[in-house]
Amino acid sequence: MSKLKPNVSIVYSGIFSQWDSKSEKLPQFLQATVHVPATLDIEFGFIVRIRKAKNQRLRYCIYHPNIPDAEGNIRPPFDGEVFIKQNDWQFYLGDCIWAPVSNKTGDWRMTLELNDKIVADKTFKVHPVSDN
Repeated sequence: MSKLKPNVSIVYSGIFSQWDSKSEKLPQFLQATVHVPATLDIEFGFIVRIRKAKNQRLRYCIYHPNIPDAEGNIRPPFDGEVFIKQNDWQFYLGDCIWAPVSNKTGDWRMTLELNDKIVADKTFKVHPVSDN
């Protein structure tokens, strides 16, 4: 294992263009914010830059605000792992609002872990769209 200490920094955080999970391209950064309107298909999250951690496992987790599934059960957090592909690598962690938008409001916490330590942690406040 490398003796280099990994360096992780959040580059962009907020609202992004729609992300294509099949593409290597990251979504385009649109607006810096932690306040997200509950609008259908709005994409939000963060991009991190990770250095000195090639071939290590990065664990991601998105904690949703008690969103029920079709049977009415609370959905578990969405999590998984990816391998860091390069010594200077960028990674997008995000989500979007799906129908019905009415049950998607609340705090959405997104975390990244490297070597069992949280290295990035951001909470987005999804709120109803006002009728102003």
